[in-house]
Amino acid sequence: MEIRELQYFVAVAEELHFGKAAERLDIAQPALSRSIAQLERRLDVTLLERSSRKVALTEAGGVLLAEARSILSAVAAAERRTQEAAQKRPRVVLAVKTGTAGDLLAKVLDAYRAEPGAAEVELLLCEAHQHQRLLLSGQADVALLHLPFDPADGLDTEVLFTEPQVAVLPTSHPLAGRAQVRSAELAGLPGLPMARWCRPDGSYPDGPGPEVHNLGQVFQLIALGRATVVVPESAAVDLRRDLVAVPVVDAGPVTTVIAWPTESRQRAVADLVRVATRV
Repeated sequence: MEIRELQYFVAVAEELHFGKAAERLDIAQPALSRSIAQLERRLDVTLLERSSRKVALTEAGGVLLAEARSILSAVAAAERRTQEAAQKRPRVVLAVKTGTAGDLLAKVLDAYRAEPGAAEVELLLCEAHQHQRLLLSGQADVALLHLPFDPADGLDTEVLFTEPQVAVLPTSHPLAGRAQVRSAELAGLPGLPMARWCRPDGSYPDGPGPEVHNLGQVFQLIALGRATVVVPESAAVDLRRDLVAVPVVDAGPVTTVIAWPTESRQRAVADLVRVATRV
């Protein structure tokens, strides 16, 4: 299989429409159709069921879509890392979720900056669940993840710390003055549904709460009396004055890890990981 064929197939599989895929790829539709048919003949399988009304993935097509995405991400990562290696001054791209690990991040960066031969660290602020994709595609070299919420398949990790979780509530709420709460007390609070975080595949769990992407967004909704959320304790350290954090005694602990692609061989990444685990 050729990289170009995989790019074509992914476009059709994601759009499920040859015309839209051809427009996205900026090629003629007949050429795209021929390429997909050639790929099917080479593999001796049917990847797409075609009719006058729709295009649908077969079971084999679904398998190839997952594999092709992984292959194309690896190719993009190889290109970027090769280009990075040729630079005179090495650079490390660190992906962090917006609004999290502020104190830890500052300490790690300060300690790493003091290391002899430290590389330049570029911060890449991202939304929930984007870290894994950024690492595997080569857009980031290393990231801070929160387990068990963030996916870590295909990544190596080192544990930095483990912490409890807290509920963030408006200061005017009756539960705001409590020393602790339980998850059952937070379920179905009148007017304060639990915020719904985006899954790795871009979908959202069912529920009445608002769809959210980052802490800044959800904190604003909580202050307006539209939602609540349960987050790691460190994410609620510097809350605005109209919000309060209350420990959730039966919520599982959250483990913050530093993660990098399994195949990474960058000396700068290894040095940053070593400093982070020390700090």
